[in-house]
Amino acid sequence: MERLDELAASLRALQPSCGPVRLVALDGHAGSGKSTFAARLAAALGGAPVLHLDDLATHEELFAWTDRLREQVTGPFSRGERARYAAYDWTLRRFGPARPLEPAPVVLVEGVGAGRAAVRTELARLLWMDLDARESWARGRRRDGPAQADFWDGWTAAETRHFATDPSRPYADLLVRQCQEGYEWRPGPYATALPNHSVTVGDHQGPPSTTA
Repeated sequence: MERLDELAASLRALQPSCGPVRLVALDGHAGSGKSTFAARLAAALGGAPVLHLDDLATHEELFAWTDRLREQVTGPFSRGERARYAAYDWTLRRFGPARPLEPAPVVLVEGVGAGRAAVRTELARLLWMDLDARESWARGRRRDGPAQADFWDGWTAAETRHFATDPSRPYADLLVRQCQEGYEWRPGPYATALPNHSVTVGDHQGPPSTTA
């Protein structure tokens, strides 16, 4: 847990990127373990808020959530205000009541496409879960079972199109991988391309969850 605490400390030490907030994105393929890592990093940050982009997407708009993110979350944050966003119910297929999201020192944004071009200017750091698409999708399919097979078929096609035109990995500050003892990470393409762009490498904690 010590190294994860060091990563948390390095994020808290960054300059705010969206009003008073250090907005940190966790991106990667569906099934790569983003939400599990986000939960552990949030705990290391002392309970940092986590925004799951699944709450802003819909069945019809898997990636067309940028305006909702700007209007409901990053816009208010940029003004130093509390955000309020309506979370989508994937069973009822409609948005629920608005939820508050405080402009905490660090806020994590987790989801496929969290590091897209339209969001990157408001990010303090971009972390990429470095598991390839096929392995990530296989994990996700096993997790969700055969009942969600049709959804996954549509999802993988949509995700492939998204990253083909708006890739996130080339702009990642850190590449994160789940390992037997927890997580490990190394500087990402964006970090290694810039001088004096320091990162903290490594984390060894308890056995990781297999959920995405």
